[in-house]
Amino acid sequence: MTLTPENFFRRWTIERNIFDALTGQRVVFTGVADISDGTNHWLYRETGELRMGTGPSMTAERCYLWRAVEDGVDVYFEDGRFFHRMALAGAAKAAHWCDPDQYDVSYEFTDWPVWRATWSVRGPRKNYTMKSTYKPV
Repeated sequence: MTLTPENFFRRWTIERNIFDALTGQRVVFTGVADISDGTNHWLYRETGELRMGTGPSMTAERCYLWRAVEDGVDVYFEDGRFFHRMALAGAAKAAHWCDPDQYDVSYEFTDWPVWRATWSVRGPRKNYTMKSTYKPV
């Protein structure tokens, strides 16, 4: 199957595991992401429960703007700043420098419609890996 940006236009469940190598802490996020139509873009909005270790859970949410491009999706922060391009073919990797931290992501679509994003974040006070699995609702 050849993926197109329109293939993402739906509701997804998310299972996300974060491992902080500096503290040894594990964080788990479970929730949903809705990708819906907006003006000149799509709106990616996720909401769910975040649990740090054995502590109480808390509500967490984030929002991005998506714009379809010829070979993938350009992802922007909610305020319109460019974040990265999500390629839909080949080696789906991207990077984002947010001084002084480096954010690297790899996407995997081989089990479509289940897909994964793995982030590696490094900086003077950051060293964590975040793995998210998306499944259609």
